[in-house]
Amino acid sequence: MNNSKRAEIFARLAASNPAPTTELDYKTPYQLLVAVVLSAQATDKGVNRATRPLFRAHPTPESIVALGIEGLEEYIQSIGLYRTKARNVVELSRLLLERHGGEVPHDREALEALPGVGRKTANVILNTVFGEPTIAVDTHIFRLANRTGLAPGKDVREVEDRLNKVVPAEYKVNAHHWLILHGRYICKARTPDCPRCVIVDLCEFKDKTRE
Repeated sequence: MNNSKRAEIFARLAASNPAPTTELDYKTPYQLLVAVVLSAQATDKGVNRATRPLFRAHPTPESIVALGIEGLEEYIQSIGLYRTKARNVVELSRLLLERHGGEVPHDREALEALPGVGRKTANVILNTVFGEPTIAVDTHIFRLANRTGLAPGKDVREVEDRLNKVVPAEYKVNAHHWLILHGRYICKARTPDCPRCVIVDLCEFKDKTRE
């Protein structure tokens, strides 16, 4: 795929969704960080169902630390790996208070030093909270990048690195959200909805679906 075709892909995605954002519910950077940690191997809808009552009652790191692991488990037990995630969220909340005054740091190394926070989660926070042009590659973006020919790679880091090279600068801040939403609702895993796809003629996937 050449660069002019890539630029046209993002121009069309931008035209169809001028202001993309995360589908996770949150009111503060801290709440988004918690939600993203909880979203590993879970759906955004499932996370939102759990975090709405959680954040109403315990919206801050102080209140989550006071709630404790067992208390947090009661709120998030509908989410996969909830016991491990509860431990991570309580500990990362404690470390935010201890190291960063309760604020989410604008620093990759500091973010990735928190329990349950890897490169993908750090990329989401740096992008969504701080407006950095980072691209967090999840299963949807990995699939789309390979299927379409946009930025093929054998693992998520290779896809991330290629996207960072080929996405035009003016689209980088929103690229993560455009790609994840397109992968979630159009370029789906089992049966891509090619008839509804705004980039179908630019895509290099050989087995496009038809009406």
